[in-house]
Amino acid sequence: MSNSVIAIGLDAADPNLIEEWIQSGHLPTLASLQLTGSYARLKTFDYYRAETPWTTFLTGCKPQQTGYWAPLKFYPSNYSVEEVQAYDFGEYKPFYSLLGKDRKVAVFDMPQSTLVEDVNGVQVLAWGAHSPMTPSHSNPESLYQELTSQHGVHPALREDHAPILDWKLLKKLQLNLELGISRKSKICQDIISREPWDLFLTVFGETHSAGHSFWHLSRKDHPLYSHVAKSNDDPMLSIFQAVDKAIGEILEKAPDEATVIVFSAHGMDSNVMDLPSMVFLPEVLYRYNFPGKFGLAKGSMNKDPGSPVIDRRAKRGWIGKLWSLKYEENVLRRILRQNIPRKIFEKLEFLFPKSDKPDLTSPSVLEAESHPLFFQPALWYQNLWPSMKAFALPSFSEGYIRINLVGRESNGIVEPENYEETCDEIIEYLYQLKDSRSGTNMVKEVIKTRSNPLDTDPKLPDADIVIIWQEDYATDTVESPTLGRIGPVPYIRTGSHRSDGFINISGPDFKSHLKLLTGHALDLAPTILELLNAEIPSFYPGKPIASKPEVRPMRS
Repeated sequence: MSNSVIAIGLDAADPNLIEEWIQSGHLPTLASLQLTGSYARLKTFDYYRAETPWTTFLTGCKPQQTGYWAPLKFYPSNYSVEEVQAYDFGEYKPFYSLLGKDRKVAVFDMPQSTLVEDVNGVQVLAWGAHSPMTPSHSNPESLYQELTSQHGVHPALREDHAPILDWKLLKKLQLNLELGISRKSKICQDIISREPWDLFLTVFGETHSAGHSFWHLSRKDHPLYSHVAKSNDDPMLSIFQAVDKAIGEILEKAPDEATVIVFSAHGMDSNVMDLPSMVFLPEVLYRYNFPGKFGLAKGSMNKDPGSPVIDRRAKRGWIGKLWSLKYEENVLRRILRQNIPRKIFEKLEFLFPKSDKPDLTSPSVLEAESHPLFFQPALWYQNLWPSMKAFALPSFSEGYIRINLVGRESNGIVEPENYEETCDEIIEYLYQLKDSRSGTNMVKEVIKTRSNPLDTDPKLPDADIVIIWQEDYATDTVESPTLGRIGPVPYIRTGSHRSDGFINISGPDFKSHLKLLTGHALDLAPTILELLNAEIPSFYPGKPIASKPEVRPMRS
């Protein structure tokens, strides 16, 4: 097999989209690569699917091996949550650092990575990646500045999002992403042309950003599709077309004999996770712990939910609108909170008697304290966690529940012998949840992460219970016969993660237009190592895709 590999990742690019747009003639470069290569669908893990795929790709290991489940860490000693950023790669190294001094490697804009030693070549990180989780730097140190001076910075670095109801800002984001793609193409061409590389690896994070912010502008099944679009534009398709064009430009500089891999470690679809995990679950556990009390978005079971939250008050921003739905027993206070700007309301709070009961913490307070997760509603309940039997942890994908356990948490409430009973009681409440509009059951699956509640294995996730939500409907309001209705609440990101990815391999050693058996994201690292004739570590659970059985030619 070839000793030269060009590997190009499309972050969170869903194979359903890719295949649809190839068939429609929108992605000619990817279509050509499929015609001349071998294609396989990939699966990744069904939970922690937003947080783990790139670490899985880089290390070739399961989260159970690395212990890396999310960029957040919960500390039971004081009930705090801290951002930990990328995996430290102390125990398991990126696969390209295993290639030794005989192979030249160039890595550009790999997300959720760090600079590592033992790489014979160059590494440039956080130029424009989505969620880079590392500073903008390079090895050699001067290379980052050299490339940005010559080709420019990425205009959307760490700013690759926009309010989903603001058409002008969404279009501005689209233009910034397209400019970033164009500049990335030029940088990749520059690096490839500098010397012959055994492995060139880059990832387009713009596809990830586009999925989160533009899904409702592209997919007609999203509840906001007809409420926001101002023209026939499809910004998400435009981003994928720009990436397709950039891939073609990069490959023009690649050696003719190179093996080309285009892949995605995970996918995306309509956002069915953010509101259930970030908003509904913390409130469900609040109502479970304090019967008869309401924290956020108390709804009426006897009323039609009405239209999605798209009125003028949504212009105060998602956080402001959601916090305006904080429940107030005082009717006047409730009306003022919901109808005047947050900052003005907070200045008028002194007019109302202050309750001596513990209450939710305002995101304004968390922001003033420079808490990086002030936008996570789970943190608004944090001061109540020590007095709760269970609480929701901040999440970027599935729902995560922590049991407040005696002997583990500093103010534990649930005795170890009651751990299973408490888990089962909470799970029963969760299975009662339904979408208020469609009647769809909200919970698809519940996973318990511990067989022993006092297991101190540091590689276990922080959550005791993981909830995988239904994937049929983007819910903005839920209800249960026990806990009542929550919502409607404003939508946030309109695309969320799925566990589907893909890989396409083309080159002199691969048959044209061939479909392979479905693989796993764990197969990506060993696939690249095999193509480079490098040793595959024995601790890798995945296998090279190129060695898997061939299935059948793909349809034209």
